[in-house]
Parts: sequence; structure tokens; C-alpha cells
Amino acid sequence: MKGIEKEAAYIKNLTVQQKAGAMNGSGLRFGLVVSRFNESLTNTLAKEVIRALKSCDVNDKQIELVRVPGAYEIPVVTEKMASTGLFDAFIALGVVIEGETQHAQMIIDTTGATILEMACRYKIPIINEIVGVRTREQAEVRCAVGNKSRGWYAGLAAIETAQVLRQIG
Repeated sequence: MKGIEKEAAYIKNLTVQQKAGAMNGSGLRFGLVVSRFNESLTNTLAKEVIRALKSCDVNDKQIELVRVPGAYEIPVVTEKMASTGLFDAFIALGVVIEGETQHAQMIIDTTGATILEMACRYKIPIINEIVGVRTREQAEVRCAVGNKSRGWYAGLAAIETAQVLRQIG
């Protein structure tokens, strides 16, 4: 066994109490807040999130998708949705390309910090996939169709984290 595989096997076989989120989303409710800016990219991310959720037994009625103008509007809408207590997890989707705005890093930093603070305050997963990149080509790679997409990752991360939180109680 390679070193990392050996360590993973060791951790898995420990007798300490362990919790891991089941990859089953049935019974969970998800809020997706999606920026329209760079819409062709954010649509692909949203499609991959939904595909990932459905692969884990989530149906259409368990998903609410809300569109906002840009990445900066994602936190306030997510905040309003989180305050209802109706959702088990959120996924924030946006694409900020450095060349298209001079304040790209500020958008990424402030939305990221706000989303993290909100997730901790509400004790609910908010998977932040506001993708920050330098070029459109980098964005296209991160927003690709398939299991390597950041959208696919976000869908699975939302399910797993929501399930872990349920186990913790």
C-alpha cells in the first residue's frame, strides 16, 4: 500500500466514534442561489449541481433555485432563505473572472467571508462555489460538464455535510 492509502485504511479502522455523511439526499431540502453574471458558466454549474443531487435520490421538489444578478447579491438572498429554516443546505454559484472586473478579488474575498460567517451562524452548510479565476478558459475548465465540475462537487458536498450535521444533532 502507498503511504496515503495506508493512512486512510488506518483512520477507517479506528475504533473511535466516527461520523460520515451518507450520500443520500432524500428528505433534505436544498437552496441554490445562482448568479446570472457569466450565465453560460453558472448555468452549467447549476445543471451539474442538480445532476449530482439527483444522483443521490433528491427530487425536483427538494430543490429551490433562485437567480440573482451577480455574485455580490448571493449572500443577501442566501441569508433571507436561511432565515426561513426551510432548507438543509445551500449552494452558492457564481463565476468571477479577473479580467472582466477590477475588483474581482474583493468580490471573492467578501462573498466568501460572508458566506462562511452565515453558515456558522445558521449552522447550515452553504457550499461556496463562487468560482474565482483569471481567465475565461480557467472558468470553462472549472465549470465543465461531468463529475470533475465544481457544480458536481458542490452538490455532493451539500448532501454529505447536511448528513453529517444531522448525525451530530
